[in-house]
Amino acid sequence: MCGIIGIIGTYDAAPRLVEGLRRLEYRGYDSAGVATLVNGRIERCRAEGKLVNLEMKLRDAPLPGTIGIGHTRWATHGGPTEDNAHPHATPRVAVVHNGIIENYQELKDELIGHGYVFESATDTEVIAHLVTHYLEKEGMTPVEASSAAFKRFTGAFSLVLIFAGEHKMMIGARHGTPLAVGYGEGEMYLASDAFALAPLTNRICYLEDGDWVEVTHAGCTIHDAGDAVVERPVKTTALSGALIGKDGYRHYMLKEIYEQPQVIGDTLNAYINPGTSTVTMPEFPFDIASATRLTIVACGTAYYAGVVAKYWFETIAKLPVEVDIASEFRYREAPMPEGGVALFISQSGETLDTLEALRYCKRKGQKILSVVNVPESTIARESDAVLMTMAGPEIGVASTKAFTTQLTTLACLAVAVGHARGAIPAERMQQIAQALREVPARAADVLAHDERLKELAQEVSEARDVLYLGRGAMYPLALEGALKLKEISYIHAEGYAAGELKHGPIALIDDNVPVIVLMPTDNLFEKVVSNVQEVCARSGKVLLLADKKGVDKLGDRVRWSVELPACDPLVAPLLYAIPVQLLAYHTAVLKGTDVDQPRNLAKSVTVE
Repeated sequence: MCGIIGIIGTYDAAPRLVEGLRRLEYRGYDSAGVATLVNGRIERCRAEGKLVNLEMKLRDAPLPGTIGIGHTRWATHGGPTEDNAHPHATPRVAVVHNGIIENYQELKDELIGHGYVFESATDTEVIAHLVTHYLEKEGMTPVEASSAAFKRFTGAFSLVLIFAGEHKMMIGARHGTPLAVGYGEGEMYLASDAFALAPLTNRICYLEDGDWVEVTHAGCTIHDAGDAVVERPVKTTALSGALIGKDGYRHYMLKEIYEQPQVIGDTLNAYINPGTSTVTMPEFPFDIASATRLTIVACGTAYYAGVVAKYWFETIAKLPVEVDIASEFRYREAPMPEGGVALFISQSGETLDTLEALRYCKRKGQKILSVVNVPESTIARESDAVLMTMAGPEIGVASTKAFTTQLTTLACLAVAVGHARGAIPAERMQQIAQALREVPARAADVLAHDERLKELAQEVSEARDVLYLGRGAMYPLALEGALKLKEISYIHAEGYAAGELKHGPIALIDDNVPVIVLMPTDNLFEKVVSNVQEVCARSGKVLLLADKKGVDKLGDRVRWSVELPACDPLVAPLLYAIPVQLLAYHTAVLKGTDVDQPRNLAKSVTVE
């Protein structure tokens, strides 16, 4: 979501702040800004829209100064205007902020009563005014004023402050949303994402929840929520300092779709022994095979990966599974069984709703297992055990390769748990392992249909509404396909369990609504045939995604079809994810949308 970077350095900060913000563009944003100290004064430059608008303003009116803060904002309180863009400032204090100050209205009313005038509609501005109040009216030092202000805020936030006249200090705080400290040579840095600091340093310290930090050129002093000085480990990261390129692809999303055979293979290599065709998991500090129940919690695309995994765990491992959306799970005070394991899925490892659900489960005595793509993330650090996906950096906001590597990891885990529970014999485990090992090659075969899917996208791009249908593990794939289309093309789309068609959605069917059906040859194949016939009988325009058997049986009845490779039904979700991604991508290109950074969306959602 919002991106933060702060630099206390030895030469001009503004160009490096902008470079750091560019590395955070993938998170999603709708305005940007920087602030530096110039001869002791706070000077700002802010702009609506993309980072290029800020760069143009800085080109016309450069900001000197060796200490500064920068921000990309995803609008919550107040629209994406220049007045609402960060940094927010008074003559004494400037702040950049990620998250939400939930009690901002109460604080704002109090500060207005003290004579402070607000210029924006944001919750963030109360931070600058409250710290200023403590500086001016209470006579506090910047450190004292910051500490006092942090104790007044409720909600989840990370922030960085600079102070007029204080060229040798900046202050950061983390409460719920991430903030990292970077160690340089005679310089120090703060950022919401270590990726922003990769060109500057590979020595990173991750603040714990409740920490706040005083940063100088020489180092930093970290305090916990009670103001006690604490030590946090400094780690050497493996993040590349180079910006991730598109390698000749038009968009990051298309590049990442085409990377899937490779990254699925990398993930499989981490969990499958090629010599024995057995699935092996790392040592866990608990026995997942003896769990009484598995609770899977995630958001968005990761949630759909969890729903697919429910089919796998219950079918293969005979392990009872509950799947829930993190933002709902948190608030219904779910009873948790003794001996239960909770599994959390997040590409970034920073998704706030998922993180808070994790903490709830931990309080309820559950063992915590996470599937993440970022080993240094908060979710990874707070889990009892972690399974890494091997997707590499995913820049496109709409998840593609992160989703399929999540599925790959979850499939391997389900097979390993099933074998450990005695639910599947060794022979079947080896069959599934072999089917999984064939997925990268079969995924490359699916990508060969790109031109055909591009042609079909023309038909979809002209629709106002689109339906996706599937049964079994294809049902969450239908949900994911609809989500992808909505995210990047802005066409209304819905995914349904095909058996539910006649319980309402069939009323929408006419010759203006494309119906995309995902139907591999599995035990539900004939059931889906009946559902397709129901659509065709009502003049529905069906796009069939099926293997040869499905196309041979229904190809002459549907409007369009794409023949996908035959495969073990277990691995079908991995392959059928790819055509729905390509269809959404090509539709969005035809609609002329911003594919990599669709409107209103963020890559890492660190607010509720």
